[in-house]
Amino acid sequence: MSSEKVKCLIIGSGPAGYTAAIYASRANLAPVLYTGKEPGGQLTITNDVENYPGYPDGVMGPQMMEDFKNQALRFGTDIRYELISKVDFSGHPHKIWSETGHEIEADSVIIATGASAKWLGIPSEQKLMNKGVSACAVCDGFFFRGQEVAIVGGGDTAAEEATYLAKMCKKVHLLVRKGEMRASKIMQERVLKTENLIVHWHTETAEILGEDSVTGVRIRNLQSGEESELPVTGFFVAIGHKPNTDIFEGWLDMDENKYLKATPGRSFTKVEGVFVSGDAADHIYRQAVTAAGSGCMAALDAERYLADKGII
Repeated sequence: MSSEKVKCLIIGSGPAGYTAAIYASRANLAPVLYTGKEPGGQLTITNDVENYPGYPDGVMGPQMMEDFKNQALRFGTDIRYELISKVDFSGHPHKIWSETGHEIEADSVIIATGASAKWLGIPSEQKLMNKGVSACAVCDGFFFRGQEVAIVGGGDTAAEEATYLAKMCKKVHLLVRKGEMRASKIMQERVLKTENLIVHWHTETAEILGEDSVTGVRIRNLQSGEESELPVTGFFVAIGHKPNTDIFEGWLDMDENKYLKATPGRSFTKVEGVFVSGDAADHIYRQAVTAAGSGCMAALDAERYLADKGII
């Protein structure tokens, strides 16, 4: 199989990967970026983005990622629409293989593989994606102000997003599969003290209703089997995210949920010359603007690393 040598390899696209590419390109690192299976990342399944600076009228998620990509291309990034399937960080330069078997030797690697939202897996969820179904209350809650919405989940994220939605929505229904929440005690107390937030225990989602937009949700009580409908216009899924980090297992430090660990306040991993950015390492903020900022940090750290090594 073919092989090549590069100064800077970026694995993943999205705000982190493309921002890293912009900075690396302008620093003459001649970066090669592999987009992965979802070019543009989670932003490509987000309709309106209204909270990213520089877009006063808002922007569609896919268009925003197209803008990021075109800026990276303008400065000379080599963008490849392919998946990285294997890495070997045991020596220098680092070895990386694409899904077609192409081998790359990279002096520095920036990881920007992101995380994917976990979904319920019901057909109506996919049908109404971006038509009232969302996996990010902080991103999309604003569009449902004054309306009635539902959110599913029982952990801290669900509790936090439910109370966030309750500040702007008329009524919020929190659907919890068990008779208790996994969320911390303080978050549970906030949920139970919020007047316009109704918790439905032992409840699962049978179907999200609507054709071109969400008009309601049919729920099922897991104890009685009884079904009922809630007249909601928004449906939020908050059952967690899975970082796309499987190929780095055994090479890099991860937490119990497989988020990559970095030096606090920096992009360094435990392997020299390997840097991490975006949602692959961030389970707290998960915003486009924080991902972009960390992509900038990773590129600057990579540039300094290569300079210190005398490679550039």
